[in-house]
Amino acid sequence: MKDFTFANQPALPDEAGSNGLFSGFAPGTVTLPKGFRVDTKFAPLPVDITLDKDVAVQLRDGTTIYTDVFRPVTDEPVPVIVAWSPYGKSRGSAPQYCDLLGFLGMDTGMLSGLHKFEGPDPAYWCAKGYALCQPDPRGTYNSEGDARWWTRQEGKDFHDLVEWCGTQEWSNGKVGASGNSYLCVSQWFMAAERPAHLAAIAPWEGMSDIYRDLTMRGGIPDYGFSERMRASFTGKSLREDLVLDTENHPLHDALWEQRVPLFSQIEVPAYVVASYSNSIHTPGTFRGWREMGSQQKWLRIHNTMEWPDYYIDAHQDDLAKFFDRYLKGFENGWEDTPTVRYTLHDLEGNDRTNLAAAQFPPEQAVAERYYLDAASKELMTEVPASAKTSYDATTPEGQVQFSMTVSNETAFVGYPKLRLYAEAEGADDMDIFVLLQKLDAKGKVLEQITVPNKGPQMQAITSDGASILCYKGSNSRLRASLRHLDEDKSTNDVPVHSFDRVEKLSPGEIVSLDFELFPLGLVLYPGETLQLLSLIHI
Repeated sequence: MKDFTFANQPALPDEAGSNGLFSGFAPGTVTLPKGFRVDTKFAPLPVDITLDKDVAVQLRDGTTIYTDVFRPVTDEPVPVIVAWSPYGKSRGSAPQYCDLLGFLGMDTGMLSGLHKFEGPDPAYWCAKGYALCQPDPRGTYNSEGDARWWTRQEGKDFHDLVEWCGTQEWSNGKVGASGNSYLCVSQWFMAAERPAHLAAIAPWEGMSDIYRDLTMRGGIPDYGFSERMRASFTGKSLREDLVLDTENHPLHDALWEQRVPLFSQIEVPAYVVASYSNSIHTPGTFRGWREMGSQQKWLRIHNTMEWPDYYIDAHQDDLAKFFDRYLKGFENGWEDTPTVRYTLHDLEGNDRTNLAAAQFPPEQAVAERYYLDAASKELMTEVPASAKTSYDATTPEGQVQFSMTVSNETAFVGYPKLRLYAEAEGADDMDIFVLLQKLDAKGKVLEQITVPNKGPQMQAITSDGASILCYKGSNSRLRASLRHLDEDKSTNDVPVHSFDRVEKLSPGEIVSLDFELFPLGLVLYPGETLQLLSLIHI
């Protein structure tokens, strides 16, 4: 097996104007007094905070990384929360992120500006009696070594930092982890390494299989985010190149297995947060929750985009209750929290959230099979007569829809899946995209912007894409030549493709194709329609 592909990258500058107001390298300890403000656009600190800046931490192989630690001013040892990502330990106040939050309709005044991008706010957690550790992983900014993204090696590095946090004189020996996206993925890898001082994790929306969730979703190359990662958050050393890795390893081989956490080894309590609507996070978050070995795990499925969801006071307080239970040992009734709290979208302004269940899909859900009638273009509960439908997949207009209209209020919730029988006339392969949509009683396709800003500009940029910011329905994609199923990993709910072989189509061959659609929670009212849209590209 070839090793990961590395590329030379220039070092980022240290100017506060681009990287945040505390980005300069300045080891030492300072006290930030109550009322201190990073900038007028951020909230004043609610308590005094001790900042240990650019603390050197040595990893097991001798590599030195640097971390910032924010601590409440107290003589009592406190638990520690770690926010691990390469995004810069001081970049929460960077102008690009302030502008981004403003565009999404989020008020930067709800944060202190001390936070790492997509990470917990030190001001909130220090006021709650926690220390917050914000590292720059190996190969990023001033930390030594070559950067390795989303691998078990990164899990080992994160393990070493957790153990360091658990043995400091200001620590009570209990360490947790929190954060969204990259900060979620890194938790899967670290927790699988089982550091002794790890007490709980809180993965908030993130991938759990980099090949399946990011670079080759459905076996189809998708390099958008990986291209951006090539030249962002760099240090002075080498870094892995996910695009070159994918081009050199187009099948799911041993290199990609190193980018799948060993979920069965995760045993600590976990508070997992997911949504139905994130194009790169949704399948991975549900997969991680299903497969982790922990006997104490909770899932909350929200109805917005993860950034506004993460920083809402009620959700921070809910997470604090979880961490108080497992990092402080408080008997606060957390165990009475429903195992699953899920959402039903109605896409008409009346979503139902925090619906309690013991599992997902909920125990009251009934599995239902629908058939595609090629003649009538309907979704039917009875097997239709044999027929076929076709279209020109080389044109933008090429697509087919199947639909059903409900006569009673009906909730569709769980893991939808689809089996198609298809032929590519005149081609040996095809890429198929499917979308499960809701139409109102007048036939209008419904969708929902997931951020506070729902104005004309947001509507314009989400009209033909930006699925993270606008939920359009459950979707899936698959390259026909990579259709082979992994029978050991597939379940009744979720088909899993092996992606380890290429099986081109023969002339006249009709193949069976199984699609893993995104998990779904959708309610339809009488007269409304569920529509399956399929597009094929050759």
